[in-house]
Amino acid sequence: MWPGMTVRWQRQVGRRHRTVLAALICGAVVLPLSGAARPEIPAPPPAVLAVPTAGTLEEAYAANRANAAEASRMAAAHGDRHRAAADRSLADPSRRLLAFDGRGAGLATEVFGDLAHADRTAVLVPGSDTGLDTYGRFRAAALALHRQLAAKAPEGTGTAVVAWLGYETPGTVSTTVATTDRADSAAPRLRALVDDLRAVTGPGTSVTLLCHSYGSVVCARAAEGLDVTDIALVGSPGTGADSAAGLHTRARVWAARGADDWVEHVPHLSADLFGTTVGFGADPVSRDFGARVFAAGDGGHSDYFDPGSLSLANLARIVLGETAEVTHD
Repeated sequence: MWPGMTVRWQRQVGRRHRTVLAALICGAVVLPLSGAARPEIPAPPPAVLAVPTAGTLEEAYAANRANAAEASRMAAAHGDRHRAAADRSLADPSRRLLAFDGRGAGLATEVFGDLAHADRTAVLVPGSDTGLDTYGRFRAAALALHRQLAAKAPEGTGTAVVAWLGYETPGTVSTTVATTDRADSAAPRLRALVDDLRAVTGPGTSVTLLCHSYGSVVCARAAEGLDVTDIALVGSPGTGADSAAGLHTRARVWAARGADDWVEHVPHLSADLFGTTVGFGADPVSRDFGARVFAAGDGGHSDYFDPGSLSLANLARIVLGETAEVTHD
């Protein structure tokens, strides 16, 4: 691997690098097709709901909980006790589900806090290997952020966190994680979510995207013209853009990487081969990229939302608009 490499794909890059990227492309095409015949866990189609408003949020939450309960029954009948338990947990009366789809790897959008009255809302966008079967760790990150915001928000400031598992994430050990294909498909869904949040909260609410790992590629694809105040990229392998300016957003763009994050060693290359982009280009924490780089402490790739961590404290400051208090490397 090549630590610190931030140059884009150029002709002088060696034949060996071209061969590796070409192999990734072939795998990205072949592997999804070979896996298409795998039996899926049965689940009902998602509830059909109107765009939520402040007045209909509770109805939406209830409808999606009911859908999760039915998905749990179907998964249990199918013999998948692990998925049945995951769905059953989401169906608990305490859960606020803005969206739910139990089919395949599964999708869910969960709200923490009073979304209708929030002055500041954070949207968490996950990276690879996140689905209903692994949802617990993603939810733990959202909960940790919600508690940090509640503890640090100025008196009278309402906060909410939206855990958005709204796209089919790639597997870490897969070729899809090396291409922008999943992000390209996810970006319109993320834009739609932000529009829905605006319908609930109104234009006065600050919305921040917190994008982890491959989720930073999703955020970058959705960024242009998106009505958000800040975009924070943590543990990012790159965004597919050469610079923060290349995201074409009026939002402040932040980036951080923990000292023990293995993503530092991902080559920062990008190649367009056969209509698919492999690799994600410039390193978001590099000076040339132009993001506001903040301190993330000594944590690893999965530690950015750990309670008590420097990264979590700084992410909460960004969400709260306390930009002068954010600590930098």
